[in-house]
Amino acid sequence: MRADARKNHDHLLTVAGTVITEQGVDASLRDIARRAGVGLATLIRHFPTREALLEALLRTSFDELAAQAADLETVAEPDDALASWLRDFVACAHNYRGVVALMVTAIEDPESALHASCVAMRAAGTRLLVRAQERGVARTDIDGTDLFALAGSLAWLSDQPSLADRSAHLFDVVASAILRSPVGAENSATPAP
Repeated sequence: MRADARKNHDHLLTVAGTVITEQGVDASLRDIARRAGVGLATLIRHFPTREALLEALLRTSFDELAAQAADLETVAEPDDALASWLRDFVACAHNYRGVVALMVTAIEDPESALHASCVAMRAAGTRLLVRAQERGVARTDIDGTDLFALAGSLAWLSDQPSLADRSAHLFDVVASAILRSPVGAENSATPAP
């Protein structure tokens, strides 16, 4: 890609990220183009579909989540690794309001532009879950699909104005239900009376 085309592409992604963070994944493509200072045809030339635009936006975040999972597997205890990754997944999904529904659909549709990124991100979380299960610190009656559904639910909670102030507490409740040790609780021993 030529330098000027790359610059336009990156500018469109930056503006799209801002607009979608503000308005959600159903934001008007025309509005994104207008705010980027280009015509709709220019936006479509770079990103022929809404899904292609979202894939370009999300791929970096999902790739970072997958890389983070790989790093956490080597440097953190299994329960801490899973809780940390889960928290970052929820934050990532929350940044793009409405993306969870698209992710669920993309995982089931190999033709989706988002499919590969979503599948890789879910697989990364699944590896952390399996590692925690093997070490006996996570419940064994859930799998990666369940983890993905729970994480998506937590991201959805953060998007609800009337529930947003409860989202951190509910994250701890759900994470504690997955893990055998309480998440967010003090790990210091309580002195005997």
